[in-house]
Amino acid sequence: MADNSYIAKSRASLEALKSANLLKSLSLNVLITGEIGVGKKSLAKYIYEDGYIIDGSNYKELISAIDTNKKLIIKNFSEINNFAKIKDILSNSKNKIIATSRKNIDSKIEDEFFSLKINIPPLRERLEDVQMLSKKFFSEAKEIFGNLSKEFDFNKIKIDLSKNCYSLKKSIYKSYFMDEIEKDDIMEMMKNFLFNKIGGGDDYRELLYLFDIPLIESGFEKFGSQLAMSKAFGLNRNTLRKKINNYKLDEGKI
Repeated sequence: MADNSYIAKSRASLEALKSANLLKSLSLNVLITGEIGVGKKSLAKYIYEDGYIIDGSNYKELISAIDTNKKLIIKNFSEINNFAKIKDILSNSKNKIIATSRKNIDSKIEDEFFSLKINIPPLRERLEDVQMLSKKFFSEAKEIFGNLSKEFDFNKIKIDLSKNCYSLKKSIYKSYFMDEIEKDDIMEMMKNFLFNKIGGGDDYRELLYLFDIPLIESGFEKFGSQLAMSKAFGLNRNTLRKKINNYKLDEGKI
């Protein structure tokens, strides 16, 4: 971990960090690309610690920011609606810019604005970084929620990398919270959730799935078969089978 603002252990991240360290002393405009949550803004802030952050979709604010800030970090660069005007303004200024984008930008525009492009791969291609980021998010969760009463097991976390750091962080926070949750906490959350759902004529029947589905899925994970589960639940196997069919649960898992 070279800096608190940018985690780097994988080869791709280390290469990006190497480029970032060189750019700190150079007057170059840089484009950082990659999927949502891969660390584009973190890398930009690592390069320009005092850079003013502005969203490219806020055209008027962007023009104002160019006039008042020498170092700019422009998020969502692809959302700028008048590239020619922004290019003209920048050409008459001494601004240094770093832009980030998760969408493709026309190659001609890239060449006009930027001297260098850095692409950050998704976390599914940077598994070494996932481990370090998980520990970072765990530390954050510990600071927010306090110490756990038992040891946290990273192996039990259902990691979600669909939105890279955003979904990974949510995975860690949720697992941390779930490790400490008590029966009363669950009932309180269910009560608050149901309060906003009830109001129809057949609410009990319509909302019963909130209890049935997690009970059936957790029962299968624990007992391994429908027969063992029906015995443990004291539920007729045909009744259990009917519920599974009604809820259209995955036959391969139940």
